[in-house]
Amino acid sequence: MNKITMRDAFFERLYQVAKVNGNVLVVSADMGAPALDKFRQDLGNQFINVGIAEQNMVTLSTGLALGGKKVFMYAIMPFVTARCFEMIKVDLSLMNIPVTAVGVGAGFGYEDSGPTHHSTEDIAIMRSLPNMTILSPSDIVMAAEFAEMACGITGPSYVRLDRQVLPVLYNDGQDFSQGFTVLKPGKDICIIGTGYMVHRALEVAGDLSRYSIDAGVIDLYRLKPIDLEGLLGAITGPKALVTVEEHLLNGGLGSIMAETLADCGKQIPLKRIGIEDRYYYAYGRDHIHSLCKLDKDGLVRTILDWIKNQPNAFSDHQSQPAIKV
Repeated sequence: MNKITMRDAFFERLYQVAKVNGNVLVVSADMGAPALDKFRQDLGNQFINVGIAEQNMVTLSTGLALGGKKVFMYAIMPFVTARCFEMIKVDLSLMNIPVTAVGVGAGFGYEDSGPTHHSTEDIAIMRSLPNMTILSPSDIVMAAEFAEMACGITGPSYVRLDRQVLPVLYNDGQDFSQGFTVLKPGKDICIIGTGYMVHRALEVAGDLSRYSIDAGVIDLYRLKPIDLEGLLGAITGPKALVTVEEHLLNGGLGSIMAETLADCGKQIPLKRIGIEDRYYYAYGRDHIHSLCKLDKDGLVRTILDWIKNQPNAFSDHQSQPAIKV
């Protein structure tokens, strides 16, 4: 069973890369991690702690990158995205500088710290920036691979890491270059998730089978740029799509899919499930999920209710037993 977080898997792999490549640097905004101890101890010239000065961290990282360094700047997710937005826009996005922003605590990952530390708008913020690549791993295997992949990205990039220890979904050596993986095929609906919610999507797909609904699951882990041709091919079979995200509905994963379908003229029913237009002053990730109906039972009920109102989408359903909702 996995006992380490994405963050530690990411920085452990980055440490291995940095031992060989002295141009790889980590710049931290007063954030620690067990895996970062190795940087401080063994690679002291490749680790900089700027203190609680995230905006300055971006400017410093930009200068280092212009000097030939490959920089990874690290902080709690809201502080490396929202707090630094203008600096990332002007210093990195505008000039297409290859610095990687690494944020920890996707969604309600900092469940004990309230809305100031929740990261429920980071996708919308970062995907608005030209030249930006966004990587959203769902397990430690992928997180480790992204540490190496990010070294080869020629523009700015953003890696969003979950804080929680999660089950492993992939085998070592998996190729993640396409940007998504079909984890489970399905003939009726396809549930698309990213990060933490991929695990929830698999649970929901299992529950939906009890209602004679064959639900597939896609892990969309490169949120920008999207492999349009590949993704459209992967969603051709199912009768309808559902996106599940631990993010505000405005500008998140559901928006990505809605825009993709509209821009490509693809007509298929889409249900976006995420956080409504509000913040949650509550504690405990599971508790917050139950409040916003992102828990397994809430998602299953929302999907079943939606399917009831989509009779035309399933009118030609012949290969499976009639859907019973």
